[in-house]
Amino acid sequence: MPPGYAIGPLDDIAAVLALNAAHAAETSHLDEAGLRALIDQSVLAAAVTGPEGLAAFLLALDQAAAYASPNFRWFQARYPRFVYVDRIVTAPAQRGRGLARALYEALFAQAQASGHDRVACEVNRRPPNPASDAFHAALGFTEVGSAEILGGAKTVRYLLRETGR
Repeated sequence: MPPGYAIGPLDDIAAVLALNAAHAAETSHLDEAGLRALIDQSVLAAAVTGPEGLAAFLLALDQAAAYASPNFRWFQARYPRFVYVDRIVTAPAQRGRGLARALYEALFAQAQASGHDRVACEVNRRPPNPASDAFHAALGFTEVGSAEILGGAKTVRYLLRETGR
């Protein structure tokens, strides 16, 4: 991670909501109540801050979370124990600095420490998200399924990575 950047708690709610809103097509809309509910149940709710404030954030839950997301429920129906990345967003001006990788490395360490052997997520196939596809492949995620959601308006690929890698 570049000098002047650090991982810490996800506590700047307004900045997180603004960054998420700018990427709602990839992550989905989130209001303050929803964000606080995710933080309260999270295995990891982390932010990378830098000289200009919030640069990236990650929210992850485990299999026991009370979460109605169809993507989360897909994993819940198939795996007895896992950590699910609900969303990870890096501000466009901050991309290419290793911030998302640093957040994932923190998540892998947290997952392993808490006895989870899998980290799960989804990436949009439609609309396509080739940067996220390449990023997750480089981290060792593999496709384990797919689904159409939102009445077929969106197709996602379900990805999984073993934490021991």
